[in-house]
Amino acid sequence: MNLYGEGLDWTRDGADWPNREASRFVEAGGLRWHVQVMGQGPQLVLVHGTGASTHSWRALAPLLARRFNVVAMDLPSHAFTGAPAFRELSLDGMAGLVGALLDRMDVRPVVAAGHSAGAAILARMCLDGAMEPRRLISLNGALLPFGGVGRHLFPALASLMFTNPLTARLVALRASEARVRSLLEGTGSRIDEEGLRLYTRLFSNPLHVSGALRMMANWRLDRMEAGLAGLKPELLLVAGDRDRAIPIAQAEHLQTLIPGARLMRLQGLGHLAHEQDPASVGEAILSFCAQEQGLYPPAKGLT
Repeated sequence: MNLYGEGLDWTRDGADWPNREASRFVEAGGLRWHVQVMGQGPQLVLVHGTGASTHSWRALAPLLARRFNVVAMDLPSHAFTGAPAFRELSLDGMAGLVGALLDRMDVRPVVAAGHSAGAAILARMCLDGAMEPRRLISLNGALLPFGGVGRHLFPALASLMFTNPLTARLVALRASEARVRSLLEGTGSRIDEEGLRLYTRLFSNPLHVSGALRMMANWRLDRMEAGLAGLKPELLLVAGDRDRAIPIAQAEHLQTLIPGARLMRLQGLGHLAHEQDPASVGEAILSFCAQEQGLYPPAKGLT
């Protein structure tokens, strides 16, 4: 029996899941993954951040699917994907598991986009040669080591999870729409009621909560920071100027650190910018990719 309880049930909890018709389940890396695939064209991979799932791309993925074959997954221990060993919820471990999934599906993306910690996973994969996209998009990416309290708080979570696995159950029991709304707004974002409802469902599940907490506890970005200047894909840093989780100053610093990196500032948007205003984020991604002649024609009339 899993100490953190059972995960979400696809028949029950996934009955109204966004873009359900695009969903499938794939065995890879010792896990059963929930994956969504839609659209035709060059392949584009989407990787969500800590505590989220494929639901966070509910509006953006269909927009990108007008030009791409879009592939998105629930990360390990998140939503409907199985839980790996604790050590595999590290940055290197997650990168390896996502790589195993893409290999199993024979996915070779020309474009990859990640939100928050998802951007770090994709960057790690690029640096390790596990994928070779031509374009990499970081959406409010968590690419630099945590500063301040986070530097000490997140490693301490590892000890807490080992000594008291019931922590995730206690957090899940306290989940309510009011608490989840407050948590999300604390990142500088206000999202729609559907998103709030889905986040509440996720945060009410102990296995999902444990996945998010253990992922945070295992996160180490120091080794990657030193290698970021060697990223090969063209990099677009998309940053909301109201992001309270990853200040826009980090993206500005990354632009100076990574040769050729471009920065797009999104006015009035927070950490969940891709959920707040998927049309603007989609336009940014498509415009960035359309600059490469022959990849696909520029998007027109995106709404």
